[in-house]
Amino acid sequence: MRTWSLRVLRKSSCLAFSVLHVLAAAASAAFKTRAALHQENLALRHQLGVLHRSVKRPKLTAADRFLWAWLSRLWADWRAALVIVKPETVIAWHRQGFRLFWTWKVRHGQAGRPAISREVRDLIRTMSRENPLWGAPRIHGELLKLGIDIGETSVGKYMLRHRKPPSQTWRTFLENHVKSLVSVDFFTVPTLRFQILYVFLVLAHERRRILHFGVTAHPTAEWTAQQLREAFPWETAPRYLLRDRDRIFGDDFTKPVKDMGIKEVLSAPRSPWQRAYIERLIGTLRRECLDHVIVFNEASLYRHVKPFMAYYHQSRTHLLLAKDTPEPRPVQRPEIGRVIAIPQVGGLHHRYERRAA
Repeated sequence: MRTWSLRVLRKSSCLAFSVLHVLAAAASAAFKTRAALHQENLALRHQLGVLHRSVKRPKLTAADRFLWAWLSRLWADWRAALVIVKPETVIAWHRQGFRLFWTWKVRHGQAGRPAISREVRDLIRTMSRENPLWGAPRIHGELLKLGIDIGETSVGKYMLRHRKPPSQTWRTFLENHVKSLVSVDFFTVPTLRFQILYVFLVLAHERRRILHFGVTAHPTAEWTAQQLREAFPWETAPRYLLRDRDRIFGDDFTKPVKDMGIKEVLSAPRSPWQRAYIERLIGTLRRECLDHVIVFNEASLYRHVKPFMAYYHQSRTHLLLAKDTPEPRPVQRPEIGRVIAIPQVGGLHHRYERRAA
């Protein structure tokens, strides 16, 4: 501290000496004639020109830099008298002093945002390590369910960095009549013997609930219509049914749908974005479950999809549901107990809950 004070005192003394020297020169110039001043300026400029040619980089002290930065604020014609350095250099000195001043002010001012506790940081890293398919929004939603109030930006800061790119966002689609609208679609799954199985999905747009799914190796219009009847028993049929123009939906499918009082809404050819919810669900099933297992037959595929459906409805948080689950999960406050991990879908995913010790 004493050394720093002596250094500041020395620089202040040099600055004061430089200012006094300039003031003394200005006072003496007031008593000289105009011709003598011109001759003296000519001699000084010649010497400065010789010095400028001889010395490529003059050595300037901190007091010299401060003096020129001070003159640039008070003297409008300071650029015309500057020979040793360029005007941009003086401006850079001023900006550097500005940055140093605000750096000092921030370090000695009030504290910023409250620090994240080590327990929460470790929990974020644990979730990121145990669930490599999760991004910052998913982990943030899980933390909110545990009663941990933290920003999503902070979650992304403390996550582990994986080589895989983050999950893509999904677009909203057909907001009108969302409570009375369902989507249906097929997707294929290869088996161990390189056969093709078909999975039929029925998705309710309200809260993204999967109402029904079926697995078959030989899909037909009659089989598809029967799956739809099982999805909507009695008088629970929706008003609108959104589907693509696949030829599997023939007359044997459209007639029972019409008899159930459902109006079909067909998407444009080769336009999967018009069925965003069901396409997103198929992508989720692939990325978070089926891409990580080997399917042997229809029964094997059914056993893989069934537990994922339970995880999807009861544990998995969704962006468009305000980071809640299709079957709402209660928020558990920190006073309930410590956080434990519950493996789901064979350990591909985990659910985090608080349990009393």
